[in-house]
Amino acid sequence: MANVIQQMEKATEYSAANLMADAGVDVERWNRAPDEATLRKTIEAIEVRNVRVILVDSTEDALRALVDLLPEGAEVMNGYSTTLVEMGFDRVLKENPKGWRDYHAVITAENDTEKRHALRRKSVAADYFLSGVQAIAASGEIVGCDKTGSRMGAWPHAAAHLVLVSGTNKIVPTVDEGLRRCREYCLPLENQRAQHTYGVGSYIGKHVILDREDVEGRITLVLIRQPLGY
Repeated sequence: MANVIQQMEKATEYSAANLMADAGVDVERWNRAPDEATLRKTIEAIEVRNVRVILVDSTEDALRALVDLLPEGAEVMNGYSTTLVEMGFDRVLKENPKGWRDYHAVITAENDTEKRHALRRKSVAADYFLSGVQAIAASGEIVGCDKTGSRMGAWPHAAAHLVLVSGTNKIVPTVDEGLRRCREYCLPLENQRAQHTYGVGSYIGKHVILDREDVEGRITLVLIRQPLGY
């Protein structure tokens, strides 16, 4: 598995570094690594809210942790996430070393539009749903935003297990700052990606804030000491 994981790490043309100039974002404000004291305080605040945190140093370690979290044969779905792509999870999923039931592959293989939309709605209730995040408040709340909600629908309740991935560059002081990060940093970058990929722009249609989780062990955050994603 170690060799497979090492081969999975990759950069992408849609990484933030390749879109920042055209997006016109404030990199100094919204893409900073926290100091160690802030990082530790943030992890403690997240875990008080019943979200498990796995802190790792590299994308290689993060990918290994992610694979370990997904049981053999589990039903797995992921929303699009630049962080997951930068980690190389898309290629690990294609390799499928643990025989997962890849819900995303089932959806993309369906040619009937109505059936594909129905599958996508059902996919938010997958056994394991993987997602990136847009901001993490030092007070412990985790913030997500999306155009349609297809990447956020699993967060509050639907997925049996929610596995989040994030670089430490997404830590901000407060929830309000997290929402501003969504508007002033994530959206302009995602808008650039959407225009390049789909030929249309993007907007924020949905916000989700994870404040506290009732179900023990349902949510895990893999937190990486690297600037990843938006």
